Amino acid sequence: QVQLVESGGGLVQAGGSLRLSCAPSGRTSRLNAMGWFRQAPGKEHELVAAINWSGGNTAYAASVKGRFTISRDNAKNTVYLQMNSLKPEDTAVYYCAAAGALGIVTTRDKYDYWGQGTQVTVSS
Repeated sequence: QVQLVESGGGLVQAGGSLRLSCAPSGRTSRLNAMGWFRQAPGKEHELVAAINWSGGNTAYAASVKGRFTISRDNAKNTVYLQMNSLKPEDTAVYYCAAAGALGIVTTRDKYDYWGQGTQVTVSS
């Protein structure tokens, strides 16, 4: 069994910052590629950022590039999403996802495990 637990969401004013964390538990040896997705009300799930097993390869949605940074600390078994210069359109539930693949994974259906999500609300 694998569980992903997100933390760090909340309410912030536009221009502010938040850092999300994702801490897997259980059989974490299966977890390599990690990603953050988000879903705003009435919208589809979208990839925000993804990272490979070593942390040396990352990918970002065009809408967050230059503002968000995904990173991982394999010693702590934790993945982070640093979100700066937040905008009201970043408001969504953010989900952590994990896959067994070693390389970077950017498609939703290739992820094997999902967290429950954490709400991020950016006020204007």
